[in-house]
Amino acid sequence: MRLYEYEGKMLFKRNKIPVPDGVVVDKDSFSELDKVVYPVVIKAQVFLGGRGKSGFIQFANNRSEAVEKVNELIGKKYGPYLIEKVLIERKIDIQEEFYIAALIDRIEHKPLLMVSNEGGIDIEEVARKSPEKIKKYYFNPGEKIFEYQAKIISGEVKFQGELFSELANVIFNLYNLFINFDCKLVEINPLGITKDRKVVALDAKVDLDEDAMFRHPELKEMGIVARNEIGELTEREKRAKAAGIPYADVDPEGDIGVFPGGAGFGIAALDLITHYGGRPANFMDSGGAPTQEKLKSMLGLLMDNPKVKVIFGARFGGISRCDDWARAVVQYVIENKPQKPMIMRMAGNMEEEGRKIFEKAKNEHPELFKNIKVYAYDTPIEDVIQETVRVAKGIQ
Repeated sequence: MRLYEYEGKMLFKRNKIPVPDGVVVDKDSFSELDKVVYPVVIKAQVFLGGRGKSGFIQFANNRSEAVEKVNELIGKKYGPYLIEKVLIERKIDIQEEFYIAALIDRIEHKPLLMVSNEGGIDIEEVARKSPEKIKKYYFNPGEKIFEYQAKIISGEVKFQGELFSELANVIFNLYNLFINFDCKLVEINPLGITKDRKVVALDAKVDLDEDAMFRHPELKEMGIVARNEIGELTEREKRAKAAGIPYADVDPEGDIGVFPGGAGFGIAALDLITHYGGRPANFMDSGGAPTQEKLKSMLGLLMDNPKVKVIFGARFGGISRCDDWARAVVQYVIENKPQKPMIMRMAGNMEEEGRKIFEKAKNEHPELFKNIKVYAYDTPIEDVIQETVRVAKGIQ
């Protein structure tokens, strides 16, 4: 479960990791603006990166400017997320920026501590272009870090004097926070060095294991309670949850709606679409023999997404029969008359019956079904996905 930046910094402060002085403001707490020292940084509290480039981090020199900027941000949407709170912190002059994170390496099956002197930018880009600039330290599961180990790491990052000890303390406290609170990720990017040579965490990314939160009642005391795995649900995710549909938005700018069979192929479809240069908008699971009404609701979620240009669909009939799937698609098209193309593949249990349903619908409603293609088992799924990507790129 991801935390907002301000929640992550609450944990940092509790665990002796320096953070800027700040307050959280929503539409009903503008009085908090009287508690800050100007100039300030105003940061929208959302789970997407790139806030600075997108205008969701603002600056203010006085209270009146802060009120204006906060009013501009609260109530706006960043991607699918509605901004309801902002974090306001004292603006700090930074001379250097570093990166530090503790996470679980899913390949090595071990906790991993990463440190780099290339902070403030996309760490994946650093890893791709200059992997030697990222230092990695593995630990055994459940193993805590000792102070001498933190000092060795601090020395390898070439810190000296007081900064050597300060960075060692941050490394020590961050990794133990990661272990003590059963975290999946604790990241500071950037860790800033001020003009007066102090270390301060300018950002906070914390991902907790929701299933372990019962072991940490202090989180509830801090106002951190279990919620959706990645934070706030989007409006479509709320709609899907209410309808009992396994669904997640994966790319706010994704233009290919994904209407797969089971969850496994749903995940594979996201990878294949991305591999062939497309942008999937969502994950969805329509396996397990859902009713025709539920299948129609699933299609409606995709069609109602204004960013989606084309629907990719696939059904391998097993428990979920091809004829039931075909009947639901046909009913949806006849009832709603969608304009978006649909490129799909159908194979397996009751495939012949499903194909007859589609053929009959095309003969009776040729105009409605002119942009709907349903391929058979002899067309590789890769070809279907590549065609879907081409169609999406061709629609302006």
